[in-house]
Amino acid sequence: MADDNTSNSNSKNENSDPKNTVVDMLLSKNTENTLDSETMILETQKRVWGALKKGYEYTGMIDESEKFLRKNVFSKIDMVVLYVDLVGSTTMTLEMPEEKIAIIVSSFSQEMAAVIRQHHGYVLKFVGDAVIGYFIAENNALFAADNAVNCAKSMITVIQKGINPILNQYDYPDLMVKIGVDFGQNIVVRYGADQENSHVDLMGPAMNIAAKIQNMAKPNQILIGNDVYEKIHPKSQKTFSQIVWQNNEWKYRSRLTGEIYKVYEYKG
Repeated sequence: MADDNTSNSNSKNENSDPKNTVVDMLLSKNTENTLDSETMILETQKRVWGALKKGYEYTGMIDESEKFLRKNVFSKIDMVVLYVDLVGSTTMTLEMPEEKIAIIVSSFSQEMAAVIRQHHGYVLKFVGDAVIGYFIAENNALFAADNAVNCAKSMITVIQKGINPILNQYDYPDLMVKIGVDFGQNIVVRYGADQENSHVDLMGPAMNIAAKIQNMAKPNQILIGNDVYEKIHPKSQKTFSQIVWQNNEWKYRSRLTGEIYKVYEYKG
């Protein structure tokens, strides 16, 4: 009986520190996504194999982003923006039949879109061989930042363990990506007066800087802006290190401080 009381007392002491409780509540503990990685990889392999072998076409995506943007036209919204860009697609177009390139790029884009949705993000659009996603941060920027970073990590996993093993069976080259993530306020714009059919899009600093960050990444590298880094869980922060730029290759400044905007790379 005394042992039980001691155990309960220790348990209470470990869990009663209000500082730890608040930090974990606000910063969101790193947890695995609801869809485990093994299942995600197997499902990816089935779809990519089907696309290459049987001409399988992906089912149409439910365009939740389109609905969300139309509801919020001209609103300014805090969000985390993620750019993922396929590396080496130009070389592939010179070495492979066009129909195979189309299947590979289409499969890649839609698999990346699936990963974004699994991490509670929206797919803004496909731009050539790049995919742009965003994670709404109005209610909890900390969760949005963690979701976006975990999404980026899952993208690398899906490509390396899901897509590439299938491509290797056909002697196709491995896919690699560059990923950039940033946080900020963007405005929803509509190009035209037609509320249902006019094109809707996002515009703002986070969109621009995320694209610039992605452009600076190396193959299979995840880069995040300082505004994202400051919002992810401290455990995640330890897996990133600040980049020290050489030769003034990065000139973009913080919108708040005016200093060179810090960028961090994922080290794992």
